[in-house]
Amino acid sequence: METRPAAPAPSLGSPTTRLEGREKVTGKALYAAEYALPDRAYAWPVPATVARGRVTAVDTAGALALPRVLAVLTPYDAPRLGASDDPTLRVLQDPEVPHRGWYVALAVAETPEAARAAAAAVRVRYDAEPRDCVLHTGHPAAYTPEQVNGGYPAHREKGDAAAAFAAAPVRVDCAYAVPPLHNHPMEPHAATAQWDADAGALTVYDSSQGSGLVRSTLAALFDLPADRVAVVSEHVGGAFGCKGTPRPHVVLAVMAARHTGRPVTIALPRRHLAAVVGHRAPTLHRVRLGARTDGTLTALAHEVTTHTSRVREFVEQAAVPARVMYAAPALLTTHRVVPLDVPTPSWMRAPGECPGMYALESAMDELACALGIDPVELRVRNEPDAEPDSGHPFSSRHLVECLREGAARFDWAAHRTPRQDGPLLIGTGVAAATYPVYVAPSSARAHAFPDGTYLVQTNATDLGTGARTVLAQIAADALRVVLDRVTVEIGHSALPQGSVAGGSAGTASWGWAVHDACTSLLALLARRSGPIPEAGVSVPADTTASAKQKSPYARHAFGAHFAEVQADTVTGEVRVRRLLGVFAAGRILNPLTARSQFVGGMVMGLGMALTEHSTMDPAFGDFTENDLASYHVPAHADVPDIEVHWLDEHDKHLNPVGGKGIGEIGIVGTAAAIGNAFHHATGRRIRELPLTPDRVLAALD
Repeated sequence: METRPAAPAPSLGSPTTRLEGREKVTGKALYAAEYALPDRAYAWPVPATVARGRVTAVDTAGALALPRVLAVLTPYDAPRLGASDDPTLRVLQDPEVPHRGWYVALAVAETPEAARAAAAAVRVRYDAEPRDCVLHTGHPAAYTPEQVNGGYPAHREKGDAAAAFAAAPVRVDCAYAVPPLHNHPMEPHAATAQWDADAGALTVYDSSQGSGLVRSTLAALFDLPADRVAVVSEHVGGAFGCKGTPRPHVVLAVMAARHTGRPVTIALPRRHLAAVVGHRAPTLHRVRLGARTDGTLTALAHEVTTHTSRVREFVEQAAVPARVMYAAPALLTTHRVVPLDVPTPSWMRAPGECPGMYALESAMDELACALGIDPVELRVRNEPDAEPDSGHPFSSRHLVECLREGAARFDWAAHRTPRQDGPLLIGTGVAAATYPVYVAPSSARAHAFPDGTYLVQTNATDLGTGARTVLAQIAADALRVVLDRVTVEIGHSALPQGSVAGGSAGTASWGWAVHDACTSLLALLARRSGPIPEAGVSVPADTTASAKQKSPYARHAFGAHFAEVQADTVTGEVRVRRLLGVFAAGRILNPLTARSQFVGGMVMGLGMALTEHSTMDPAFGDFTENDLASYHVPAHADVPDIEVHWLDEHDKHLNPVGGKGIGEIGIVGTAAAIGNAFHHATGRRIRELPLTPDRVLAALD
């Protein structure tokens, strides 16, 4: 739980290296499956092999006869669970199978190999039912939900968008498709559970974005007082959203631990992840833009169709960014969703903004071509004075400055003529990016000790983003001391409550509480007389009241992406030659870790544009690309030198640390910029991602 600080360094705003870096590279940092508790056992789940139906029998005899096997849990004998508002967590509670990959049994053994062999030996019989797992725009089951992810209204309209579009002198009406996408963090979902029967207490080490949420969920499911549950998520090997809520693996680990009386570790095989930990739902987009001949928009309509499971409704908010971006007197944004026999979708980096801005920014490029106006200039001409949907003033908005700065750094004007180098067609593209400012209530505690050191505690989660380091910098800055005087403790549910690491809100949320605790501690020390007692002096802080105050401002980060690509007319291969991002995201608290976040998002966007996709197989009802051999995330050879810059943005309407969040905006406009560059290079528009060689060659034929 404790991380020792590094050598003295300036605090907030300086490029400080990660405080836990040495622990990670030396193997001292423990991840969820690495807690070698005495007498530990291992669990391996059994996924359903039908796309829809019901388990009629489970034969465990062969599995139980294998050496070192301890137990096999099934829907008929697994521990009964309490209530949960997330049905995906109620595993092994009944024989129903809502989709392929749903867990129908759990093998527990003394070694991982024995558990895996036992799971393979379990024989399950099913009563299969007809399945429906393919999304299309005209699906008869499509409906408009009340809300979409993030709590946004599913449908919003200002003016008569259809009439304004019909009357516009220049119009584009385009359809785009984004396939299912998967998070694939380096560390798969894993948990180690230890049940103390004598004390009636549970300790869980989980790979999660929020140990506090895991604790409250497990307490409800297993009918335990919350203070009898401890959840540790000290080091997490990536997440991107798929670890943002508790997942079935942690429930299964606790089940097995209580059943066997031994600590149990479960680490999901990567091939299981597509079915049980969420995915970016496929989205089908229709974007209509109407404009005057000078490029000013008169109508903007963005309509999205997506899928959800029959287990739990999750609707990607892909049309919501259109409510923020451009001045249009008539604006329509709406979502429709189709419940199918598929796994439940969930968060993936920049949910909503990422696929939504791909479609909108591609359509803006098409409009620029139809008008004969430079794509950068078209966006500038449609800059709104206030947020188009709400009418609220922006707390700060420097999109135009990002576009101008990016164009200068990219030498945009000099590269607006497509060129050819042998079989290679070369072109450039641009896209804008946006991401909302979120903040969640959090608490922290700051301690001062007589030796002049400080301890700061908050139940934050560091997913590899550098959260520990930035929180230490915030504390040192507020306490007016050098960084090596501060120790930070995070990643344990016994610490002061911290919000889930998600929505690019972690630093703003936890940092606000840390800032308040340290500021209050400094004031208390200034009022004190006499030495600090040996036990130290402590001050808590809770931002619930402040964070829940509704702001009169529309608060968003913005950015601009520029890409240069080459398309090979012989092989159909598309490669990115240059990628530039310029962002306005509030105060940058640590340039070193911030750059990593921006670059990481842009690399993920490059993968979305060129290689990443998943296919729902209608014959079997599962995702066919379910490992890193078939689902190709960008490798070093795929990624060019990426340039990242940001504006020095000061926004007094945010939070005490002045940050907007940077974890997600880097992905938002990247795919559109690459797609627009491909069109500029080839004169062909591919409206379905990714730009794979088969699609490229068909387009160039």
